[in-house]
Amino acid sequence: HNVKFGEKFARQFVDSKEREDKADGLMNLWNNGAGRKIIHNNMKLLCKCHGVSGSCSVKICWRTMADFREVGQVLKNRFDGASLMRISNKRQRLRPHDNRQKKPGKEDLVYLESSPDYCEYNPESGSLGTTGRKCNRTSYGLDGCQLMCCGRGYTTKVVEVTEDCNCKFFWCCRVECEQCK
Repeated sequence: HNVKFGEKFARQFVDSKEREDKADGLMNLWNNGAGRKIIHNNMKLLCKCHGVSGSCSVKICWRTMADFREVGQVLKNRFDGASLMRISNKRQRLRPHDNRQKKPGKEDLVYLESSPDYCEYNPESGSLGTTGRKCNRTSYGLDGCQLMCCGRGYTTKVVEVTEDCNCKFFWCCRVECEQCK
């Protein structure tokens, strides 16, 4: 992969609309640069052997981008550890929100505002909250009880439902079903 061309194109294409005189623009430019840096630093060396009867008399190697899922996982980890920033008063620059906080590295992601708490009902953010929703207690995904219940705990209910099943149609006008629990 021609990474230098990709980085240059991405910078021109993605960064072109961002303004350095606005807080959101500075944050987006930082995060775009971090994403490009992460892709660059996670490149893989791929080699292929050539030769008679499978011998490796000639070995050709090139750098290629990591698997999409790998890069996504690195970005997700960076997202989870993103740094809260503010705009400095003197110059239009991003600074850590707390002076005791270390400045984020070139591969670190940043944000300017904390996200609303989607666990609780909040009409301003449009969040209905997660109270009362059904969850899957064996899942570690978004439908899992640990994540969906936001650490509040959950109640397990066993409900017995009776419904029609194994229905059969008898010619002209009759359907007979069994009752299944």
